Amino acid sequence: MKPLLFLVSGGSASGKTTVVREILKHTKEDNVIKINHDDYYHNQDHLTMEERKNINYDHPKSLDNDLLFEHLKELLAGNSIQKPIYDFVRNTRSDELETIHPKPIIIVEGILILHDKRIRNLSNMNIFVELDDDTRFIRRLTRDINERGRTMQSVIDQYLSTVKPMFHTYIRPTKRHADVIIPNDHKHDIAVDLVATKIKVSMNALK
Repeated sequence: MKPLLFLVSGGSASGKTTVVREILKHTKEDNVIKINHDDYYHNQDHLTMEERKNINYDHPKSLDNDLLFEHLKELLAGNSIQKPIYDFVRNTRSDELETIHPKPIIIVEGILILHDKRIRNLSNMNIFVELDDDTRFIRRLTRDINERGRTMQSVIDQYLSTVKPMFHTYIRPTKRHADVIIPNDHKHDIAVDLVATKIKVSMNALK
């Protein structure tokens, strides 16, 4: 049976991972592949560290969607892939690859995952997680300092120069492609239950 593909988008630090985690509480973890679109940032070994820091990571061209599209087609066809792993400290891909085997449910999460029409056309359901700009900025600031070794000033500079303008130019407009919009500024049990029900019904249909 062909696996089911779910795409989860939203602004940086909008709570996409939390929403995915809540959805997965309603299904068996063994049935699910979780892929982060961030791992498909282009390899940048040929650039200096300073040049890597100046890349606009919130622009669609920063992501290797050609490779992701081919990988998703392989997984949907029942084949394994060798997925890249992105190193956010070095701002380039890791030398290691992750072997991903096909499973009944594939969830891909990323700020620009709904931008590429080819990838959207493979999907069974598109989800957009929404949160106000100020809260997202605070979450991103905390994450990047604690988890990615960034300085406060570098996070602020990047947010003002690329993250915020790119959100309104490229990311927010993809909301029109969403089947479900989940507001993450308050409880969203009903929306999560809706998605979980869709997964259950679809899984039963595959049996």
